[in-house]
Amino acid sequence: MTPEKLLQTFSEILGGLLDDDNLSLTADTRRHDVPEWDSFNYVNFIVTVEMQFGVKFSVSDVESFQTVGEIANRTIALMHLRSM
Repeated sequence: MTPEKLLQTFSEILGGLLDDDNLSLTADTRRHDVPEWDSFNYVNFIVTVEMQFGVKFSVSDVESFQTVGEIANRTIALMHLRSM
C-alpha cells in the first residue's frame, strides 16, 4: 500500500469517526489541526487503524505519534513485518 493510499484511507476512517465526509489528511496533519480530534477520537482512530490493517501499535508508538505521516509510516512498517 502506498503512503498516499494510506492517507486517503486514514481520511475516510477519521472522517467517519468525526462525521466529516470532506476530511482530507496529509502527512503533516497534527491532531490539533483537526477540530474535534480529541483524545477519545484519537484512541478510536488508532484502534480502527489497527483492526483494518491487522497491525498492533505499541503504547510508546501511540504516545509518540505527532503527525498522521508518522502513523502511516509505522503502519506500513508493521504491515511489512507481518508479511515476512
